[in-house]
Amino acid sequence: MDTLVVGLNHKTAPIEVREKVAFDGTKLNDALNRLKDYPSIKEHIILSTCNRVEIYAAVDDLDAGTDSIKGFISDFHGISRDLLDRSLYIHKSTDAIRHIYRVGSSLDSMIVGEPQILGQLKEAFDIALKNKTTGVFLNKLMRKSVSVAKRIRTETKIAESAVSISFAAIELAKKIFEDLSAKSFMLIGAGEMAEIAAKHLLNHGIKNVYVTNRTTKRAEELAKEFNGKVILFDNFPLELRYNDIVICSTGAPDYILKKEQMHKIMKERKQKPVFIIDISVP
Repeated sequence: MDTLVVGLNHKTAPIEVREKVAFDGTKLNDALNRLKDYPSIKEHIILSTCNRVEIYAAVDDLDAGTDSIKGFISDFHGISRDLLDRSLYIHKSTDAIRHIYRVGSSLDSMIVGEPQILGQLKEAFDIALKNKTTGVFLNKLMRKSVSVAKRIRTETKIAESAVSISFAAIELAKKIFEDLSAKSFMLIGAGEMAEIAAKHLLNHGIKNVYVTNRTTKRAEELAKEFNGKVILFDNFPLELRYNDIVICSTGAPDYILKKEQMHKIMKERKQKPVFIIDISVP
């Protein structure tokens, strides 16, 4: 049995390609089970995040496994092989194992040291276990990957720099505003990245936190956690004028804030600066 990695990430594929090949929600379970139909793939795990989509496989024949996974991605998402080949990377045997270790340790992340990827890798492994697509080979590799990642974080200073895109956004805000504690902050979106951003802001003394999300219940949960206030999603452009810092972290397929709206908002703010950063995908 040998190890194979087929994938693409923020370094090799533009966001529009990453969106097309993402395995979101129920797609992931469907994909895991459909991959069982490929005889060359003995065991498999799918890791799908904002910045990468990778399939980890145990195979007897590396070339046959590579061809099967490429064909699967193309067929599942309706994407031409030519387009895929321009973005995909292939890692085999020892190189594949090394790559998985690097991914879990965040050495291959957009921001080195970010903590989310290890949790995402563990979740991908758990979902594969539930779908019975792994065996002794990949189970051992995944557990070792988690162990290696934890050791790297414990024994090195990798986590002392900016550890997530959310953290980096707050660091940028600090360069624009001298005192964050006096500013009002709005979160558009209530996912993991938004939650991390809110935690960083609270650590810098911000007290006025406003949360809006298409799902009001989730916005209420996050607002309660941070003693913030909920803004109805349809009303957030009206409330945005009162906020100095805005971080958008949604999965909306289209623009939710447009240039014309910002012109009006800035006029109402009398050109008082507002810092907006979009860490959404797309």
